[in-house]
Amino acid sequence: MRHKNAFNKLGRKTAHRAAMLSNMACSLIMHKRINTTLQKAKALRGFVEPVITLSKDDTMNNRRLAFKYLQDKEAVKELFREISNKVADRPGGYTRILKTAPRLGDNADMCMMELVDYNENMLSNNADAKKTTGRTRRSKVKKTDEVTAPVAKPKAKEVAAPAADETPVAEVEETPVAQVEETPETSVEEAPEVADEPVTDEPEAKDEEEK
Repeated sequence: MRHKNAFNKLGRKTAHRAAMLSNMACSLIMHKRINTTLQKAKALRGFVEPVITLSKDDTMNNRRLAFKYLQDKEAVKELFREISNKVADRPGGYTRILKTAPRLGDNADMCMMELVDYNENMLSNNADAKKTTGRTRRSKVKKTDEVTAPVAKPKAKEVAAPAADETPVAEVEETPVAQVEETPETSVEEAPEVADEPVTDEPEAKDEEEK
């Protein structure tokens, strides 16, 4: 019976469990992301987050305490050199657990555990979500004004377009009328004068020959 068991022993003795969590914490610090079972990830979260909190204050005492849990010099260097700068403004919650597909062999619940500040995709999504939240009714009214304002501009352009089209039409109508009126008048007046002279000469010449 599991009365008053404060933590999950993960089916291991104390030394074995401590060594396993230490190795998993080093892997998380060095690679920023690991794949493990859901129960191990929950146990690791309570083990590694207090160690990450120690990195916010870079002192010799904190480095020795971190080495006591991690037992790896390279992991301690990475923790105090790189990760401490990322988590400086975060008051806790340095890790994230994302569930994945169950394991094929025994159908165990699997997950991916990662450091929150090293997932750039999720950080960008959170930044966009913050911009869209916290709106008031006044801001909605401003949005409607902004949406209607550009709609009124194309209407003014459409009204101005036909005015520009009307002016060349008047010019085109005037020019052909002037040409048509001038050309037929000259041709009509000159043609009958030239045609009358030869018509009058021919009959007179025929009458003289007959006499």
